[in-house]
Amino acid sequence: MASSKIRPKLLVADKDGNIYDHPDLLMLCRRGNDLAQPRPDELMPLPDDSDIFMLPGRRALGLDPEDGEVEQMEEYAVAAFVAPAHTLTAHAAYTSDEDAPTLPLFAYGAVGFANGKFYVAAKKVDQDVRQVFRGFSGKKIKRFANTILEDYKENRLMQHIMNKCVLKYSCPAAKNLAIGRYEAPLPTSRTCNARCIGCISFQENTSQICASPQDRLDFTPTAEEVCGVMRHHAANEKEKPIFSFGQGCEGEPLTQADMITEAITMFRAEGGRGTINMNTNASLPDKVAKLADVGLSSIRVSLNSAREEVYNRYYRPNGYCFADVKQSIMEAKARNKWVSLNLLYFPGITDSEPEFEALVNLITETKLDFIQLRNLNIDPEMYLELLSDIDFGASMGFTFFRKRLKKACPWIDFGYFNPFVDEE
Repeated sequence: MASSKIRPKLLVADKDGNIYDHPDLLMLCRRGNDLAQPRPDELMPLPDDSDIFMLPGRRALGLDPEDGEVEQMEEYAVAAFVAPAHTLTAHAAYTSDEDAPTLPLFAYGAVGFANGKFYVAAKKVDQDVRQVFRGFSGKKIKRFANTILEDYKENRLMQHIMNKCVLKYSCPAAKNLAIGRYEAPLPTSRTCNARCIGCISFQENTSQICASPQDRLDFTPTAEEVCGVMRHHAANEKEKPIFSFGQGCEGEPLTQADMITEAITMFRAEGGRGTINMNTNASLPDKVAKLADVGLSSIRVSLNSAREEVYNRYYRPNGYCFADVKQSIMEAKARNKWVSLNLLYFPGITDSEPEFEALVNLITETKLDFIQLRNLNIDPEMYLELLSDIDFGASMGFTFFRKRLKKACPWIDFGYFNPFVDEE
């Protein structure tokens, strides 16, 4: 962890994208609409496998340590996108030009430079090395993928995962399937019953976001194709296999619940063991109940807020409501299934008092088990504009937010990845 005495310098970028630290000005952070210096407990060296971006059309803001004034630079702002298992606790500070383009779907963390290192406002929230690939070169992973492509020529789902997810997008979950470890992705759905503002696989023609980071699945696999992928992964990851429906390259898996029910039933009937998980918007409680009854082990419910109005602004549900999300959690818990929240953390909003109180109420009422602390990937100004007429008040900061949640709901644990759930 960083020392409380470290005061990182402001990072800026010139028009050619060259990044350098300012000789005098200090790094600033943004939480919601507030600017501040980074808190001593939230600075850490930039983790390996993180990225640093120049932010086009956005002028860097730094703090003059002599007079305490905020200064706007001509140079562009710089932000960090942290490696998996870490959560950003503050956004980069900047002002936007009138013609600034909407930023792509990443999270834009505050980053500075001190003592020869980049420092970022972030916390490591999971010790799991699931998405660390040391010892697995790109060439080695490609060889694994090509072998699987040869072995599963008739399985469209396996072909999609290896060709698109591994070889085109370098998806960490798909790479783990290729090398036979940890958690295997099982995309199944072409459609969705939500219209999330920050959907990474589909954007409407009227969206401000220039493009989706990846293509959505363009076919519906059969139960046999899904089960074939599950069998393959179970044969390679023998210790703690996890199988996850609901991936970034698809819509909502609950819209394919009948086919998934058939695939799970088939896999369990063959003696298939392991954690079968679904990453979901939890929109269809009856489908959740049916899946749990045939062998689904866990669900991870994506949530930007436990306040219905804030939730609806981002998810834009089509044919369901927030009460259905809550009911799905309760259906899973009634069947002794593990329930995680994929809490899409946005500094300055998620850690505000109204958001905290609503989240505690949801956890207390449903007795869910686990919170995955992942950032909401979106242009910060776009999200703030979306919620501009809703009151949030001051933020408490990520560290205090997590401590208060643990005190209010002591059974809750935190992490980043889907945990292996023992079948016993």
